[in-house]
Amino acid sequence: MELDVWRTFVTVCRLGSLSAAAAELHHTQSAVSRQIAGLERELGVALVERHARGVRATPAGEVFRRHALTTLNEADRAVRSVRDAADGTYGRPLAVGATPSLAAGIVPEALRALLRGTGPLRWTLLPGLSASLHQRLISGDLDIAAVTDAPPGLPQDSRVERHFLGLDDMVVAVPAGHPQAGRGPVPLRAFAGATWTEDNDGSAALLRQHAARTGVDIAIDITAADLPGKLALVATGHAIALIPGVLRRAVRADVTTVTLVGPPTRGIYALTPRRDPHPCTAALLDHLDSAFRAVRSDRTEDGDGTG
Repeated sequence: MELDVWRTFVTVCRLGSLSAAAAELHHTQSAVSRQIAGLERELGVALVERHARGVRATPAGEVFRRHALTTLNEADRAVRSVRDAADGTYGRPLAVGATPSLAAGIVPEALRALLRGTGPLRWTLLPGLSASLHQRLISGDLDIAAVTDAPPGLPQDSRVERHFLGLDDMVVAVPAGHPQAGRGPVPLRAFAGATWTEDNDGSAALLRQHAARTGVDIAIDITAADLPGKLALVATGHAIALIPGVLRRAVRADVTTVTLVGPPTRGIYALTPRRDPHPCTAALLDHLDSAFRAVRSDRTEDGDGTG
């Protein structure tokens, strides 16, 4: 099997479209189709299936995609390392994983502080959901991962060291000009009758659990593709959303956050492998802890609950 074909398959899965993948890879659509068909013949199983809006991976295709992505990333790292060794600048690159909210908030701050101390350092930041990042850490694709214990939670794994950074209070994102903007903390019933949007099962579960505890009926009527899509739906007034408090400093200007009475919380953790840690791991852990405490301090001082 050629890695170029694997890369084509991973790109098709990411974009959900043969034509979009062809455009990104500078191939023709027929060439992409032939590569996928050839890979399916070689593996003896269907990897993609067509639907109304494009293509998606089959269950077998999703299994192959995860392994292929890990292999491709490691191959890219190997090529970069060889080139660095050839010109005498080799240093072990630092691969950092983070959930979307942490990648948009505390992780960049922590990396900036790390680089002040280390000087030039080759590093990558790979976003993903907690379960996926956990697997990539085990596979050796990541040196450290900033994750959460939002449902379904974090697995117990003897191969992984878990570092607790703290609890993050979830907040409600509303469009600027919303009746609750500038208020807080407010009870969830202040949003009774609102349309909610969510982009992943974990935050949706936190919202439903909090609603059940407080006896409030909520309707999650719109599913967003990702976090930026969720905030875009909020900004344009289509819905409101439950988002992590660590995002308050990173939300767009036309979105405001409101704190809740007795809000749902999630634990923030950094995961590292027990074997062969990166030399910069300990320092980055300290900077992640400082960045998270700074966000918590901002929320304590900004008592009106607005973002």
